[in-house]
Amino acid sequence: MTCTGCETKLMRSLAVIPGVSRPKTSLLLSRAEFDLDGRLLSADQIQARLEKETGFNFDKVANDDKELETIEVLAGGDAKAFIARDMPDGVVNASVVDKNTVSLQYDPKVLGARDLMDHSFSAPLQLAPLRPPPSIASGRKHVWNVGLQTVISALLTIPVLIMAWAPLPEHEVAYGSASLALATIIQVFIAGPFYSSALRSLIFSRVIEMDLLIVLSTTAAYVFSIVAFAYLVAGSPLSTGEFFETSTLLVTLIMVGRFLGALARQKAVESVSVLSLQPATAVLSSKDGQNPDLEIDARLLQFGDVFKVLPETRIPTDGTIISGTSEVDESMITGEARPVAKEVGAAVIGGSVNGSGALLVRVSRLPGSNTVAKIAAMVDEAKMSKPKIQDLADKVASWFVPVVVAITVVTFIVWVAVGVGKKGMGGSEAAVQAITYAIATLIVSCPCAIGLAVPMVVVMASGIAAERGVVVKSAETLEIARKTSHVVFDKTGTLTQGKLSVTKEVYPEESSGPAALELLLGLVRGSKHPVSVAVAAHLESKGINATPINDIQSLPGKGIEATLTASNANTPLTIRAGNSRWLEMSSHPEVAPLLSSGHTVFCCTIDAAPAAIFALHDTLRPDALPVVARLRASNIAVSIVSGDDDGPVQRVASALAIPPANARSRASPADKRDYIKALASTPTAPTVIFVGDGTNDSVALAQASIGITIGAGTDTHGTGTDVAAAAADVVLTAGGSLRGVPVLIALSRAAFARIVVNFAWSGVYNVFAILLAAGAFPRGARIPPQFAGLGEVVSVVPVVLVAVALRWVGEWA
Repeated sequence: MTCTGCETKLMRSLAVIPGVSRPKTSLLLSRAEFDLDGRLLSADQIQARLEKETGFNFDKVANDDKELETIEVLAGGDAKAFIARDMPDGVVNASVVDKNTVSLQYDPKVLGARDLMDHSFSAPLQLAPLRPPPSIASGRKHVWNVGLQTVISALLTIPVLIMAWAPLPEHEVAYGSASLALATIIQVFIAGPFYSSALRSLIFSRVIEMDLLIVLSTTAAYVFSIVAFAYLVAGSPLSTGEFFETSTLLVTLIMVGRFLGALARQKAVESVSVLSLQPATAVLSSKDGQNPDLEIDARLLQFGDVFKVLPETRIPTDGTIISGTSEVDESMITGEARPVAKEVGAAVIGGSVNGSGALLVRVSRLPGSNTVAKIAAMVDEAKMSKPKIQDLADKVASWFVPVVVAITVVTFIVWVAVGVGKKGMGGSEAAVQAITYAIATLIVSCPCAIGLAVPMVVVMASGIAAERGVVVKSAETLEIARKTSHVVFDKTGTLTQGKLSVTKEVYPEESSGPAALELLLGLVRGSKHPVSVAVAAHLESKGINATPINDIQSLPGKGIEATLTASNANTPLTIRAGNSRWLEMSSHPEVAPLLSSGHTVFCCTIDAAPAAIFALHDTLRPDALPVVARLRASNIAVSIVSGDDDGPVQRVASALAIPPANARSRASPADKRDYIKALASTPTAPTVIFVGDGTNDSVALAQASIGITIGAGTDTHGTGTDVAAAAADVVLTAGGSLRGVPVLIALSRAAFARIVVNFAWSGVYNVFAILLAAGAFPRGARIPPQFAGLGEVVSVVPVVLVAVALRWVGEWA
């Protein structure tokens, strides 16, 4: 696809196909996504219909099941025969890539990649050469095809130009015949697809697109040249002569423009491809330590493998260290510039760079479903989405071609009138002059720049954000983040490290004892809340053994509870653990002093009788203070809303210079939602960001204008939750820094500024170029029709360069 007309045509075709729902298209990625009801039409039937109605060639790129992996193998020259054979257990699907390559989709929990390659068929299979991701491969193929057509067109055009412009002996009929033959080849084989595309758009989608302008202008020049040549052969040459060089050079320059535009877009997309971070090979370590290490293709890794990471090399995939210590640079994944110390038991992320130590790592995620792959999937989701400002571009582009056609008609009429009435030309001579102005006006205009103004910036901004550990899930988020007026933070695990430690414990004599602590450990051991995790670790360190407890209920913003029957009692026991307000212990003589001193207090009761009281302390994230300071320096208000008690919340607020009025404690999930709703309901309708990290934050994440979660969905450390990831608009990747918040805001502002620049350039170019081509300027200033095809280069390339320049706008945080 080359312009918004192409995208509109595709979207309209998808909209009327039975069984297709929620269609999305991307001009820049030349990609369409939709949900399909296979009971009505198959994917192959839809592909055939779309190719007929749009003239595009499609490659199927299925959204793979998250639990499955895909591997491509060589089929010995007959891919269709290969997929016709019986597949081993664990292979879910087999499809043809080309005549020599087959794609196998398999369940890695049933069948490992090497087992599949070596033992599942009658003879060992061979891996197919590694290909880039489908969207990039398709883009490269398009660039190659356009480049080849451009070269062929140029080679055919050069002789026509020589015969038209060089001082050669007079053989007009011979030169004209040769020019006619070459121009016809160009018009049929190079410009031919424009005719097909324009007609399909009119017939099936009722869209007037850029290809129609190309068809009208090149056809006018070509047909007029044939007529002029016929008069020459008949012995009555026209005063203007034939100008085959105009139609041939016009087509060639259009192809040059499309090639350079496609190349620039492709390079921009590839420059922010997250998947390029993954290394192609891995060093497999022998399990017995006796055999030598073996370097294998990373696609052949399987669960249970242990791979070696040498110093200063990239880690092939996610895993857990079982031997060695080192520092790992995760900046390309998380945006955190400082290397992270790693030791036995620590998780590592595929694509990050190992430091000076050698590591042995056990695979936890395969390359097709690891952290980098998940980030890439979310980035692609953002690239497929469209901000609201894109609607303006689409509306302008939809009217662009009809308006240009109308201007062209007016230009033709005016120049005929000027030629006959003012310059005293004959009718045919005036018409020829008017045709040259009309052709130039048609072809110099370019809606492509308008169509690319927004998506080009969105793709670059999404990729740059991902490189800095900020995964944006929709383009609209990038659009509105620049207007942020208020940022609301959760406390525990967001502003603080979430690694609490027990500093004091109190056990009331009347209800405490080993049995009570065993019950408490059984209650909290399975909870992922940072306070429960800290208490469980503390009890286990004291040698307490947990009593198994079933049917545990988690109450967000309060705590956890369970009811069980003790072995020495006839009545059920109710055990609860959580904050002091829920358990009505805030005024307890042992609890009140701890709350006033700023501790987080965790209480436990058995049948409403106090059984244990724990005072915990947490530390601020190192980046919390500079991030809050930067936000406040940008005139952005900052608040804390936490379910913790008032003392710890006010202590953190004081440390970060957040006004006490902006610190809300003992807030349930509903309270957090209401607080954000109140902020957003002011007359100025501000953009409110909420930053949280857990399931209890999901309601607030969904309520905020922009919800940001830390580490969820891509986390290898277990600090975030998939529930939070689903509710959030932005994910700060595993180990990601809070600096991602100002990064998002700064990047949004820079992206919007570039969108404005692109719109301005598109408007200025088209107005100036159309007026110049139409001859509206004095002293005969104009654009010769044969050079009007350069308009696409002049208009599109600056738009691409402005978007790519986002990469060099200093540091974002």
